[in-house]
Amino acid sequence: MFSTRQCLFAGRISVMWLALATAGVHAVEELYSPFVEASASKRVLFGDTHLHSSWSTDAGLGGATLGPEQAYKAAKGDVVVSHTGIPFRLETPLDFVVVADHAENLGLADFIRRSDPVLLANPQGKKWHDMVKAGDGYTAFIEWLRADNNDLINDEAMSRKAWDFITDTADRYYQPGVFSTIIGFEWTSHPGGNNMHRVVVFRDDSDKARQVLPYSQYDSIDPEDLWRYLGDYERSTGGRVLAIPHNGNLSNGYMFATETLSDARPFDVEYARTRAYFEPIVEVTQMKGTSETHPFLSPDDEFADHEIMDVSNLSGKAPKTNDMLVAEYARSALLTGLQEKLRLGVNPFKFGMIGATDAHTGLPSAREDNNFGKAHIVEPSPTRLSQPLIKASNPELSLLVKDLGASGLAGVWAEENTREAIWDALERREVFATTGPRISVRLFGGWGFSEEDLQHPLWHHIGEREGVPMGSDLPQQPSASVTPSFMVVASRDAAGANLDRIQIIKGWIDELGQRHERIFDVAVSGDRVIGPDGRCHSPVGSTVDLSVPTFSNSIGEAQLSAVWHDPEFDPTLNAFYYARVIEIPKPRWSAYDVARLGAALPENTAVTVQDRAYTSPIWYNP
Repeated sequence: MFSTRQCLFAGRISVMWLALATAGVHAVEELYSPFVEASASKRVLFGDTHLHSSWSTDAGLGGATLGPEQAYKAAKGDVVVSHTGIPFRLETPLDFVVVADHAENLGLADFIRRSDPVLLANPQGKKWHDMVKAGDGYTAFIEWLRADNNDLINDEAMSRKAWDFITDTADRYYQPGVFSTIIGFEWTSHPGGNNMHRVVVFRDDSDKARQVLPYSQYDSIDPEDLWRYLGDYERSTGGRVLAIPHNGNLSNGYMFATETLSDARPFDVEYARTRAYFEPIVEVTQMKGTSETHPFLSPDDEFADHEIMDVSNLSGKAPKTNDMLVAEYARSALLTGLQEKLRLGVNPFKFGMIGATDAHTGLPSAREDNNFGKAHIVEPSPTRLSQPLIKASNPELSLLVKDLGASGLAGVWAEENTREAIWDALERREVFATTGPRISVRLFGGWGFSEEDLQHPLWHHIGEREGVPMGSDLPQQPSASVTPSFMVVASRDAAGANLDRIQIIKGWIDELGQRHERIFDVAVSGDRVIGPDGRCHSPVGSTVDLSVPTFSNSIGEAQLSAVWHDPEFDPTLNAFYYARVIEIPKPRWSAYDVARLGAALPENTAVTVQDRAYTSPIWYNP
C-alpha cells in the first residue's frame, strides 16, 4: 500500500515523463546534464612567477651556473644538484613557472662560458670574456654592475640570440595540462637604488613573444615607457602581456607613490587606466620581504610583522624612514587606490596579490625546511645566517641573510593547466599569495550568502553563480537593507601546518577622504571564540620543538571556512575586502640551519614563523 506522499511523488514522476515524451529526447538530455552551459570548474594551481637562472647576469656573472633548463627541471620536480653540490628536489612539483631572467645583457655569463662568437665579436664582450677566462671574473662582474643603466655591450645580435634560446627552451619544456612554462623576463629599474622592478609575463608562445626583444633598464627606467613597450607588443602581435611589480618594501617610497617617476606630476586618468590595465597583480611576498603591511602602518594588527625587511632600499644606499612606508606596502596601496579613484574616477592600484621566490639559484625553494636561499652564495651552509646578501657601505643598511624569508608561491584558480588559462587567471586577479606553503583559499563576495550555502557540496558553484570571486567588484547592491556577504574556505598544505585562523581585512575611505582599515577574525581553530569586536584574542599556542626541529598538528585545523557579513557596511563608501589565512607556528628556516648544519644563530633572528596566504581583494564601489 502506497502512502499519500508516495502517490503524490509517483504522480509527479509520471507528469514529468509525460512532458519529456511530449518534448522529445533533447529535453531528457538537457535535464540529465545541467552543467552543459556552465563553465568548467576551476582548480587551484601553484607556481613561481619570478625565478632566475644563471642567464640573469647579476647571478651568472657573479658565479651562478644553473641555467634555464635546470630551473625548469627543478620546478617540475626533478633532482637538480645545487651550486654547492647538494642535491635539491621539491617535495611537490610546481604546476607552472616563469623563468624571469633579467633583460640586461641576458645570458652574458653563458655566452662567456661557451666563448660564443657573437660575444667575441663585441669589444666589451670579449674584454669581459677574457677577464673571466683568466680568473678575474669578479672584477668583470663589478665593472658590469657599476655600469648601472649604461649598456656597455649594446649588441642587438646578442639579445636576439639569447631571447630566441629563452623562448625556445620555454616552449620545449611546456607540457599543457601538466606543467606550464610561461615566457617572461624581468625589467630591472632601480633609480637611486630604489626598487621599481617588474616581471613581464606573456600569454603567448614563442612565435609571438620572439617578435620583440626584452625591454631593459638600458631602454628606460620609467614604468610608463615599459607600459608603452607592452602596448606596442599587443598592437603589433595581437598577443597579451602584463607586468608584475615586486618588492615594494625596498623601493623607499616609490613603488606606490602617487606621482610619476619622470616629472613628479600627480597621476592623471590615462596614467591610472594604463597602470591598472598592465599591472593587475602585485608580488606581495618573496624572499626579500613580505609587503602586505607593516606594524607602523597597521599598529592594531598583531600579525603585521611577518618577514619585514625595512632598513633601506634595494641597494642599501639610503635608510628607510616611516614616511616612505605608505607607498611600499600592498594594504596601504589599496587604500591609496581608493583615494585616487575618488579623485580621478579610476583606481591605479586595483591589483590582486601573488607570491614568488625571486630566487637567483634556479631552485624554486619556498619551504622553511627546504630553503636553498636567494642566491648561490647563500645556499645552505653553517655560515650563511651570519652573511649579508647585499653589503652596503654603511653596514647598518646591509640586507642580511638572516632576515630573508623562505617565500613565496602564487596560487591561481584556473580551468586548466595551460599558459592561457593561468595568464587569464592572473589578468582577472583570481589569484592569491602564500608565503611558501600550499595553503589553498577561495573567496567569494555577494549579497546573500548563508551558512547553508557553505555546507553545499557545490558551494563554489553557488559562489560563482550568486556572487563574484576574488579580484572582482561586488555586483550592484540589490536593496538598501542588504549588506555584503563573503564566503571563504581555506585548506592547509597537505604536507604542512594546520591553520590558526581566517581573517577578513577591510579597508575603506570615509566621507572626508580619510583612510581606515579593520581586521575581522571570521573562523578560528579549536574551541576559541570570536568576541563582539570581531576578534579572537586567544593565541592558537605552539607545538614547536626547536631541538629537532619539528611541530605537531595537534592544534589548529586542516580546513576552516566561514560566511561573514560586514557589520559596519556603509553603502556610500568605497571599500575593499580580502582574506588572510594564518597557519599555526612552525620552525623557521633559520631553525633548520641551526639543527641540521650547526649554524650559529645571530642576535635578533626569528626561529619560528606563522606562514600565511593573502587573497586578492573584492572591491565595493558605490
